[in-house]
Amino acid sequence: MNMRNFATTIFFAFSCGSLAQAAEKSVVTYHNSMDRSGDYVVPGLTLAAAANMHLDKAFKAKISGHVYAQPLYWRPAGAKKGEVIVATESNTVYALDANTGAVVWSAQLAGNVSLSQLPCGNIDPIGVTGTPVIDPQAGIVYLDALTNQSNVPTHMVYALSLVDGSVEPGWPLNVDQALKGFSSTTQGERSALLLWGGYLYVNFAGNWGDCGTYNGTVIQVDPAKIALVASWATRANGGGIWAQGGLAGDGKFLFLTTGNTFGASKWMDGEAIIRLKPGLAHSTSTKDYFAPSDWQQLDNEDLDLGGTEALPIDIAVSGSAPARRVLALGKDGKAYLADRSNLGGVGGQIAATQVSNGQIRTAAAVYTTSSGTMVAFSSPGSSQCSGSNITMLGIAASGKSPISTEWCTAFNGGGDPMLTTTDGTANPIVWVVGAEGDNELHGYNALTGASVYSGSDVMSGLHHFETIMAADHRLYVGADGTVYAFTF
Repeated sequence: MNMRNFATTIFFAFSCGSLAQAAEKSVVTYHNSMDRSGDYVVPGLTLAAAANMHLDKAFKAKISGHVYAQPLYWRPAGAKKGEVIVATESNTVYALDANTGAVVWSAQLAGNVSLSQLPCGNIDPIGVTGTPVIDPQAGIVYLDALTNQSNVPTHMVYALSLVDGSVEPGWPLNVDQALKGFSSTTQGERSALLLWGGYLYVNFAGNWGDCGTYNGTVIQVDPAKIALVASWATRANGGGIWAQGGLAGDGKFLFLTTGNTFGASKWMDGEAIIRLKPGLAHSTSTKDYFAPSDWQQLDNEDLDLGGTEALPIDIAVSGSAPARRVLALGKDGKAYLADRSNLGGVGGQIAATQVSNGQIRTAAAVYTTSSGTMVAFSSPGSSQCSGSNITMLGIAASGKSPISTEWCTAFNGGGDPMLTTTDGTANPIVWVVGAEGDNELHGYNALTGASVYSGSDVMSGLHHFETIMAADHRLYVGADGTVYAFTF
């Protein structure tokens, strides 16, 4: 399937719940939608205009703390301009003027946690790591913060007013108190939060180094009651939910990926794609999970399937309804394609294709057209493209090779790709920052891989998994002590 010569394309994207009409232009969740596709519409940002992308030196943001979470964008009803919402490891949340970077408000939450207080890890200090989520109808941003409560690390789920950053009455929710057996000392939270169907979902893994006892865990919180109402956890120890996007949804089900479990002699929820629905019931039906046949070897070699989120995608089929699929990219370098309506259990994939010769650990961006689906990710190299690169996969509904490599191009860094079009269809561009590499912004023609922008503006303070956010004719990049804005 060669997708480079398509004359027409059609873009499909899921909305993140029922967004308020007044906040249609807001970016309220990780990768701009609950399916985590990473697609944005930026009018005027054509393939030609991309060459004029440059650092907006009039945007000057000064914040406190390291930034791992993706910034969000909030534009309330009637407002002439929006605000960039960014949370830091200092447990500080900011609303920044989207045009100037000036602080509109800031909120200092409970104190963060020093790495010396934890048995292992690689972020110091630790506060807010996972991307928050905005309820546009209520004007509230939700987030999880690791806090220091009487010298005890404790995950607290906060609800902040987007008017002034004040903590909403009755919040925060203490996760250790709400969930029996949960310990914030060994449970890490680096995945994005999700709002769906009136509930808030927060996901947990462990800390870097896999120390102590933890389980891949999802909690379902009822914001109206400020109460944990359901939870799901891997039956075996380990199996963390590490992906930056955390849960993804297709409007009917939720999907997550899990990492390696410890000492499991039979499959117990690790190395898997899991399908959930509200209530988070633990299903034994093979329709509700997929794991590779060699899951135990992946366990032993720490080659998590759960390094990136599951991507629910609809693939166009001529004369038929779209094929409902879900794609996962593993640290074993494979792309796994499964049927969303029946995940197939252990070994039940539609396809498992080696697409990288190293670990895939960053989120992907999805571009869906009238003739197929394309998925871009950062790779350490493959038989098609040696060395660090951006790879674009073509995903077909069926056939002998439903997963193929469309193009790959050299890229130095560990950022997460995202994608812009001018109208949902035209001028598709893959954007990514070379975090912990060249630390520059790069843009590629999504259909060919040709470079459309490679600037000389070197940023500092970027971390792996760095995720760009697009809004208000700008691309925003969170970094230690600041937010960068690029315009064209």
